[in-house]
Amino acid sequence: MSDRSAPGDPGVLDEIGRAGRAAKHLFGAQLSLLVAELGLARSAVSWMLLAGLAATVAGVGLGLTLMALAGVLLASWLHSWPWALVVLGLLQALFLWGMIALFRRCMHWLTLPASRREWRETIRQAMRRSERGEAPTAPGEAGVHREEGT
Repeated sequence: MSDRSAPGDPGVLDEIGRAGRAAKHLFGAQLSLLVAELGLARSAVSWMLLAGLAATVAGVGLGLTLMALAGVLLASWLHSWPWALVVLGLLQALFLWGMIALFRRCMHWLTLPASRREWRETIRQAMRRSERGEAPTAPGEAGVHREEGT
């Protein structure tokens, strides 16, 4: 029995201590990595918002430039600025009317019985997953789980 080390043997305690220090070091490194990632994410969100604002400003500027160019072309074609502005206003009104009609059509599609059924089923699946404590799946994975029978 002298070959086997006793639980109170200093070698076993040293191994347990080293394992504890290694785990502490590992979790400390993971925590510092998490803190660094959160700082980077916070910075990225600020830059994303700034880039989104700049893209919106640039898009509006491009739209205004293209409208001005269309106005100049219409004025040279019609030989009259007032008529060019009237035609441009009518084109904008038609575009606005088309977008409103598309929006209303999309809202109508959401009220159709098949859409309501799909919406209800999506909510039910989310509720079942939350009750079971499962993580939500990506949109592409939902069909895979449904086919497997879960």
